[in-house]
Amino acid sequence: MRIVRGANVKAYLIANITVTDPTRFGEYREQVTPVIAKFGGRFLVRAGTVHTLEGNLGLHSFVVVEFPSMEAARQFYDSAEYAPLLKLRTESSHSSLAIVEGYQPA
Repeated sequence: MRIVRGANVKAYLIANITVTDPTRFGEYREQVTPVIAKFGGRFLVRAGTVHTLEGNLGLHSFVVVEFPSMEAARQFYDSAEYAPLLKLRTESSHSSLAIVEGYQPA
């Protein structure tokens, strides 16, 4: 089986977030949604209940955002619109983030 990569493959921003300042993080949550949407993103998972089956995920807040491509996800993260929100998020939480290319069989 060959894996297809490129502009037509979706990408996923995956975040593990521990909130340290709930008030300021609430501001981030309110403001980030329209910025994500501007770059074609949509939430698939947003801080829902986690049932750990194996290992120790240590999750406080688990987030998965789908973007139409890796390029769109990078454009969102690197955008001038997200820069002040990134600062707000890092000042109000501890986070681990990754952008992962989706799987699409040939």
